[in-house]
Amino acid sequence: MTDPWITGCNKKNMPKTELALVTENKKEKMQMKQEISLLNGISLIVGNMIGSGIFVSPKGVLMYSTSYGLSLLLWALGGIFSLFGALCYAELGTSIVKSGASYAYILEAFGGFIAFIRLWSSLLIIEPTTQAVIAITFANYIVQPIFPFCEPPYGAVRLIAAACICSLTFINCVNVKWGTRVQDLFTYAKVMALIMVIAVGLYKISQGETENLKDPFEGSTTDAGFIALALYSALFSYSGWDTLNFVTEEMKNPERNLPLSIAISMPVVTIIYLLTNVAYYVVLDMPALLASDAVAVTFGNEALSHAKWIIPIAVAMSCYGGLNSSIIAASRLFYVGAREGHLPESLSLIHIKRFTPVPALIFNGLMTLIYLLVEDVFLLINYYCFSYWFFVGLSIAGLIYLRYTQPARQRPIKLSLFFPVVYCFCTVFLIIIPLYSDTINSLIGIGIAVSGIPAYFLGVYLPVEKRPRYLQWLFATITKYIQMLFRCCQEDLDLETETSEAKAK
Repeated sequence: MTDPWITGCNKKNMPKTELALVTENKKEKMQMKQEISLLNGISLIVGNMIGSGIFVSPKGVLMYSTSYGLSLLLWALGGIFSLFGALCYAELGTSIVKSGASYAYILEAFGGFIAFIRLWSSLLIIEPTTQAVIAITFANYIVQPIFPFCEPPYGAVRLIAAACICSLTFINCVNVKWGTRVQDLFTYAKVMALIMVIAVGLYKISQGETENLKDPFEGSTTDAGFIALALYSALFSYSGWDTLNFVTEEMKNPERNLPLSIAISMPVVTIIYLLTNVAYYVVLDMPALLASDAVAVTFGNEALSHAKWIIPIAVAMSCYGGLNSSIIAASRLFYVGAREGHLPESLSLIHIKRFTPVPALIFNGLMTLIYLLVEDVFLLINYYCFSYWFFVGLSIAGLIYLRYTQPARQRPIKLSLFFPVVYCFCTVFLIIIPLYSDTINSLIGIGIAVSGIPAYFLGVYLPVEKRPRYLQWLFATITKYIQMLFRCCQEDLDLETETSEAKAK
């Protein structure tokens, strides 16, 4: 990044105590540490994929497929398709060992402009909206038992959601290990809750209660449009398989642990989804399923008797764990974007003792808190379906492109081109669906992405001397005070470069 943006990061501007700490830590590289193990990686992927959706609203697939048999087939198909994408990301993540997932891969394959638009879409709509919705869902399930017969107070829900966001932001600022331990704990809790649901379903089947599963394909829709929408719903439930690619640089032995985490997580989640839906179908008939706003709670009321209180707690814990993994991923995205010069340099600073991206985490938390103020925040999700699938598909298209433009690149994992080609072909279909079924919201999402063009022109494309001086001064001042307030500095790479320049003089 250019000098006016980083004056606050120079060692000469550091307070002496902080400079002493940096010097003391010189033996230990001033970089985020590789502290994410194989088990942590599996927890991150499983924890982000299994959000509140499988507990609250898995009925989208059933609603469009109109039969149990076809819906289960589409759930399995969604798992296989997501596995294709995850395998492609295993190759990308081991050949481009950078955090940032699709942003980093698009940057490597197609350059800065498209990567910036992807980052801009995430910053303005995708990440803060997703996190705000998860936090509100968490708060609703915490407050609901207190108000069993009426809507919980709007203010109470938003305050609890804000507390949830702030607590997880603080945990991840303090220590990467704290964040991964929270993730491990809540992933185990939600998986155990789903295993309990599955066990009840299998017990019912063993007792011969299979009336709902007789003629499972009876009434299946033959409308291609409805089948497409059902598959789309299933695929959205599998989103999150790219979570680990956002933190590749912090993994222990990423060449081994990244693909292994993906290979273990994807089948586990697919099997859990299939068996959980079978359990729902055994206990609840189709009208009850389609009428329920919280399928797992309805299931608990029918099948768990005095233990039905477990389900709301499991949903809340699932939301908390899912939000934690989303915060970890989003903060690394903003951190890498700033490091590449696409966001203000202050977001690329790390704490001088804890080696966590504190400014990026706090920025992500503030953006999410702002979106909590939007009353209809759930509607904002509709704006980014098009953008989400477009950029995921584009990053995997980058795999094919790099095969031909950089054939000599080291690739610890090298897939058959069958996988990325099939995935890209299917992604075209996933991009067309929201344009066809939700045209207005999709166009708004495209408009949000395109609004990044002026920002790219002013902050990245223009030479330094032609950029607005007040912006340069503003970002340099912010960087300086963020460094002092949060005790942060740039990565070791920048410090070493500065030392080399000083010696050369």
